[in-house]
Amino acid sequence: MNTTVETPVTRNPASADANTFQKLLAQHRGIVMKVAASYCCDRDDRADLAQDIALQLWRAWPSYDRSRPFPTWMYRVALNVAISHRRSAQQRRGDEPLGEEHEHLVGCGDVDAIDGEQMAIVQRAMQSLGRIDRALLLLHLEGCSHRETGEVLGISESNAATRLTRIRQQLRLHTGNHEQGAQHGYA
Repeated sequence: MNTTVETPVTRNPASADANTFQKLLAQHRGIVMKVAASYCCDRDDRADLAQDIALQLWRAWPSYDRSRPFPTWMYRVALNVAISHRRSAQQRRGDEPLGEEHEHLVGCGDVDAIDGEQMAIVQRAMQSLGRIDRALLLLHLEGCSHRETGEVLGISESNAATRLTRIRQQLRLHTGNHEQGAQHGYA
């Protein structure tokens, strides 16, 4: 599978701004790939979502506040695109539409790689979670503190901690094994 995220920088590829965007996207493409993998099980769907995220990042690039960390902005855009993608897919399948209460998701932190086996286990477990809980777990796996997670999701630090505890309990039930859950960062 080609994990390269292509960018539609045909507007003015010689410009320094486009070059800066391309460099930052390449440097932090793990964020795009991880969000896509967290929201799509199918390889082709992941590739489509990653491409949609890259396109939306490019479209939103002019509004990026350079005084803020790029990974935070990138994560926010990626999560919003992933949530919209999932909602569209559910509506096409005739599933219940998703709620609108947390459409303002943003992100924090940089991405560390997860090995294939760990990612498969986490991915299966994450599919059992709702949108917000999935985003909360993803931020936890990225190493965000409860305070950062709360800021990102628009909830209090204590609410983030409480929800994470409940998610851990739910995932332990999903995996059927407390020790296995602990190995994968959600116990």
